[in-house]
Amino acid sequence: MTQGAGQGPERTETLRDFRVPPYAQAPAHSAQVPPPPPPVEMPPPAQPHPPAAVHPAEAFPADIHPGNAFPDDEPPEGYTPTARDLPVINRGDTVQVRVESDPAPAPAPLPDGLGPLFVVGDVHGYLDELLAALREQGLIDVDGNWAAGNARLWFLGDFTDRGPDGIGVIDLVMRLSAEAAAAGGYCKALMGNHELLLIGAKRFGDTPVNSGAGTATFQAAWLLNGGQKADMDRLQDVHLQWMSRLDAIEEEDGHLLMHSDTTAYLEYGDSIEAVNDTVHALLTRNDADECWDLFRKFTKRFAFRDESGPQAARELLSAYGGQRVVHGHSPIPYLLGEVGTEDGEEDSRPVVEGPHVYADGLAIAMDGGVTMAGKLLVVQLPLHD
Repeated sequence: MTQGAGQGPERTETLRDFRVPPYAQAPAHSAQVPPPPPPVEMPPPAQPHPPAAVHPAEAFPADIHPGNAFPDDEPPEGYTPTARDLPVINRGDTVQVRVESDPAPAPAPLPDGLGPLFVVGDVHGYLDELLAALREQGLIDVDGNWAAGNARLWFLGDFTDRGPDGIGVIDLVMRLSAEAAAAGGYCKALMGNHELLLIGAKRFGDTPVNSGAGTATFQAAWLLNGGQKADMDRLQDVHLQWMSRLDAIEEEDGHLLMHSDTTAYLEYGDSIEAVNDTVHALLTRNDADECWDLFRKFTKRFAFRDESGPQAARELLSAYGGQRVVHGHSPIPYLLGEVGTEDGEEDSRPVVEGPHVYADGLAIAMDGGVTMAGKLLVVQLPLHD
């Protein structure tokens, strides 16, 4: 059975992961599998348009492309562009996020040999936008090579799906990791829910998993959440091994770095080391049900958004250390109840100028919503309110 997105060039309309079917969000403890849920209604196809984010045509000569996205200006057979629009959630219980008026605590002096700290939000296959954002921060040169010496760069996960070149993004991050280490700095990455989704789709395909509310498969969930045939076709063992070894959570300079804005990390350990060891062990055991439950929990969001948000952030900081949570996963326009469409008027698109500081100043959202015509964020920390 093929574990890709199909044999021919089929258009697959994408539902975002916050529309994961109910079976992906229900507890996985029922021993008896109920009847499958009704089919998910897919929205009508949207017409693809070029990404609205800054395009680095002027930054990179026409004959140079540091990644491998469409080197001949032609999308690969079966490439499925994703309509970059999100529904508005009008929630009556949503409160306005607040930022403390006092400035953030001054960071501790850096140990000798460590350079400035940068973080990158969700990329989702938008390689050109990533190259442009990294170059704007001086982290790479015009040829796409590491140019930041001993700087430290963290990616917060979600490299693939929805966009045109997820494998090109992974290849770039892997290469920059080696180049940064040779220059005295480093480039590291965290595990996102879409890494778990791609690993599961490749390993388990259409194997049914115990969702607790019906039949589910990684393959179906991957397709519903922007899985691209071109990525699956180019996915190699080296990519799978690299993704499987990513950590889930880390602390840098008082910043607790994670992908998802959820407290589900607390279910996997009472320390950063314990969480990462547990996640690695689950992926090593190669059990479809365990991997599904991990994916489902990493797909949760909005833990820090409403009235209980500051307390949720404090729980994580108390357990794992740091003064602020820094996460991706939930697009900033979505957190704020805004919406944008790729083919809309310019003033209807989400305006993202930078990270969103909220939950009484205890959380920083880094997903600028590049998949919904927002902005791919590459930002130096610390941020001062």
